[in-house]
Amino acid sequence: MITLDEKFRALEAENAPGQEVRQDLRDVKVIMLGEKLDGAVVDFSHGDVDAFPPTPGSDVAWKDDFGKGAKQAYTEYRGAAEIRNSLADRLSKFIGTSISAEKELIIAPGTQGALFLALGVTVTVGTKVAVVAPDYFANRKLVVFLGGEVVPIPLYYKDSQSEKGIDLHLLENAFESGTNVFVFSTPNNPTGLVYSRAVITKIAALASNYNVTLIVDELYSRMLYSGEDYTHLCSLNVLPENLITIIGPSKTESLSGFRLGVAFGTTKLIDRMERLQAIVSLRAAGYNQAVLNTWFQEPLGWLENRICEHETIRDEILKVFRAANLETACPQAGSYLFPQLPPLKVDLITFVGLLRYQANVIVTPGTEFDPACIDSIRLNFSQDHDAAVAAAKRIVKMVEIYSK
Repeated sequence: MITLDEKFRALEAENAPGQEVRQDLRDVKVIMLGEKLDGAVVDFSHGDVDAFPPTPGSDVAWKDDFGKGAKQAYTEYRGAAEIRNSLADRLSKFIGTSISAEKELIIAPGTQGALFLALGVTVTVGTKVAVVAPDYFANRKLVVFLGGEVVPIPLYYKDSQSEKGIDLHLLENAFESGTNVFVFSTPNNPTGLVYSRAVITKIAALASNYNVTLIVDELYSRMLYSGEDYTHLCSLNVLPENLITIIGPSKTESLSGFRLGVAFGTTKLIDRMERLQAIVSLRAAGYNQAVLNTWFQEPLGWLENRICEHETIRDEILKVFRAANLETACPQAGSYLFPQLPPLKVDLITFVGLLRYQANVIVTPGTEFDPACIDSIRLNFSQDHDAAVAAAKRIVKMVEIYSK
């Protein structure tokens, strides 16, 4: 039986994205390679909403709903019916299958909140949960916190690997051995890999055959780069009995400050999620829910332009890293890069600290996404273009200094 101390140690908040112990270096000069570095810290641990502001009209939507007072402040636990009805229509068109606003959808306080609810209603002590490695850092931590048993499924994402994705035979073996839940993200966080239609179809078939619950994080499914295709698992003909899809506007649309997430899927599981939300947070913040009315209704060309700008930043940072022989897979979607570092004179956590204090750069250690990734760092390149490229060059210099 896991103890309370062990449960909370498993959460490891110290190195989680956005939680680094920071030194404010904006108004000082930091010495590196005998040079003085000017300018603000580039924080690759999360996206810069100053460089990429929230969707147009989101502030107006919030203010308008604020004026409704208690009517919007105290919505149903699963979200205001009017907002859910409109959102279900737009989401149904996006994913290619019908969603019932009344029975199959819940608005949560962020996709992180939706993930907690989804795992909270499917995982108990001893539940075997397949978790991709590397994948979103909270998946593994929450499974341990809830008393589940993590069954790691390695992800092949590097350019040097001929076949990308997960080992489906290994996944089936896990299902055969009693794994009850499979949680994963596509596009994958931290690598940006998009699961192919063939892989998604096989996952759905296996889960259906072995009666496994699927929890699919599709947070970055709107930010697909040139020539990439995407398959929404919930749109397939063969589906498991229990399925939850998580999505939200916090990343691509820069609405993270409003803490809005959406989950939809099997009626029984959404009902359970509502009951859990009723004792955790009651509801997503009432006034904030109105911001969802701007989602999928952005001005013409806005999304395409945002994707184009991110693709440009991605390609230029990739050039910097690859010129320095840092193996870095090209993300197919999202705004993350996951470069592999060469052997260093210091351990990964120390190097991450040195980047912060000597190079004005904040990154997230790869061990957050897989304890075995002791030679990788994650960058969210949703940043000011010039600042991001300059920071990537400083990372390369630091690698040169500390390489064995």
